[in-house]
Amino acid sequence: MSAPAVPQKTSRAGEGDAATKDPAATAARLLRSAAKKSYDPGVDIDWDAPLVDGALWMPEHRVSLYGTALWDRMTPEQRVELGKHEACSVASVGLWFETLLMQRLLKDFYADDPTTPRAQWALTEVADECRHSQMFARLVARAGVEPYGAVPAVHQLGKLFSVLNWGPAAYASILVAEEVLDRLQREQAHDDAIQPLMRQVNRIHIVEEARHVAFARDEVTRGIAELNRAELAYQRFTCALTSFFVVRSLINPKVYAAVGIDPREGHRTALANPHHREMIRFGGEKIMAFLDEAGMLAGPGRALWKKSFLLET
Repeated sequence: MSAPAVPQKTSRAGEGDAATKDPAATAARLLRSAAKKSYDPGVDIDWDAPLVDGALWMPEHRVSLYGTALWDRMTPEQRVELGKHEACSVASVGLWFETLLMQRLLKDFYADDPTTPRAQWALTEVADECRHSQMFARLVARAGVEPYGAVPAVHQLGKLFSVLNWGPAAYASILVAEEVLDRLQREQAHDDAIQPLMRQVNRIHIVEEARHVAFARDEVTRGIAELNRAELAYQRFTCALTSFFVVRSLINPKVYAAVGIDPREGHRTALANPHHREMIRFGGEKIMAFLDEAGMLAGPGRALWKKSFLLET
């Protein structure tokens, strides 16, 4: 089956778009886009196609141990295997956070007029995310890898996401998770060295996630303008805290056991690895510029942004 093409340039609501002043107009535009181009991973991905022996699951320079002494000791086969486990860790963490996103969207829908375009868009995005979650789960299963997800403590903390996060902070946190993943997926979507199944998953996610990003950016831009000083301080900190946990959760330490490395040693090495830090910074480069312009990076939470590797200074 042919995978959808990746758009070369994706417009974002909130970037010179009058829709930032009219959430109904933004939602109506996104609903029209979804009606024209949406995918069903159960139909649009050939799950029965054989995997390509030796193909990478992520570029080697994006694997967390790349460039370290541990990496130098690994065989080429072990490097591919670690990349597969890390790619599936990222996918399962993406699935976990999409579940939290759906909870937030449904809470907003619950309090909204269900006949409005904004409410209708919330349901549309939930439907998209349901399919994406199924797609990521099937990817992990097809790879024959454990669905790692976030470590147990963070997984439990996730239950508080839709309670403690609301308004622009919730959507800004969603943007961090979505745009970091999106940028990494765009990098490998047309890389012939990457496993074809992974490329198919990436391309579908990129096309549909562009609409979700546009909606979330619009919510952040409008929402911040409505906050008082105390609300803004709270929103800045909760966004930084949530984003820290999301980014630090992308690679579950258990992945290292798949290639015979002690998880604690692998985790420590990855956190100290300049290449891994650069991968996080690269993934978050665009969204951090947006959040900085929106005024979300000030205050005590700035230290958390630095510890997450999304912010250098």
